[in-house]
Amino acid sequence: MNLLVTLGTVDAQTWKTVGIVAGILAGIALVLVIAILIVGKVFKVDVDEKVTAILENLAGANCGGCGCSGCSGFAQKLACGKGDLADCHVTSPEKKAEIAKLLGIEMKDEEPTVAIVKCKGGENANDAFEYNGNPTCAANASLLGGNKMCKTACLGCGDCAAVCPEKAIKLVNGVAEVIPERCISCGACINTCPKHIIERIPVKAPVYVACSSHCKAKEVMQSCKVGCIGCGVCARSCPHGAITMVDNLPVFDYSKCTGCLACVAKCPRKIIYTR
Repeated sequence: MNLLVTLGTVDAQTWKTVGIVAGILAGIALVLVIAILIVGKVFKVDVDEKVTAILENLAGANCGGCGCSGCSGFAQKLACGKGDLADCHVTSPEKKAEIAKLLGIEMKDEEPTVAIVKCKGGENANDAFEYNGNPTCAANASLLGGNKMCKTACLGCGDCAAVCPEKAIKLVNGVAEVIPERCISCGACINTCPKHIIERIPVKAPVYVACSSHCKAKEVMQSCKVGCIGCGVCARSCPHGAITMVDNLPVFDYSKCTGCLACVAKCPRKIIYTR
């Protein structure tokens, strides 16, 4: 009752003022709505149907192995003709064939691959100094190339394991090790490793050398208990000529390798591993 009495005492001028304020606010709201509509139209991003179609066929792992921040960026790169479909190692061959058809390009024959760490140093690799800094490989490597005497040794901080979308990397005795049945060969670990000792090999490859050092035997033996000393026994013992020594390291020609394992048996450092 008191409220009604109070309202009744409000003079016409006050109601006029209220009406003006309400009109101004309504006008401002209308202007804002129109402005939003105009901005939305001016800055509207047209979605490329080709990009959408490509994205629908990509694996969607968003691993970054292709060099892009995610599958969306890679799809745009492909649509613009600036990307290479082979850079994606996660999407299935069937889906890649669909993408190739969308792009009007010929599908390349690709052999399935898996990542391997070319080092078994870890606790077997001698330290050059004690490292007590940020526990990442990137930080460790930024200080004189890392705390290992061997400058191609795994630093064992696990940066590769941290970025793996499939949890396919574990640390064993201070060195990263790939779990092959989980690896999708996305390349995230390859791009992350500051020592550049992770690479892809064919899934069907029977063996690989777990060392990246190109140093001579004396230096290797001073820095690591298991590193390849470049003796070439593996190459000489291979009955199929599948191994060539290049800069003190064996290089495998997997098109010739039959998996006889003669190299594994003869290696004095036991640094050639089977898969």
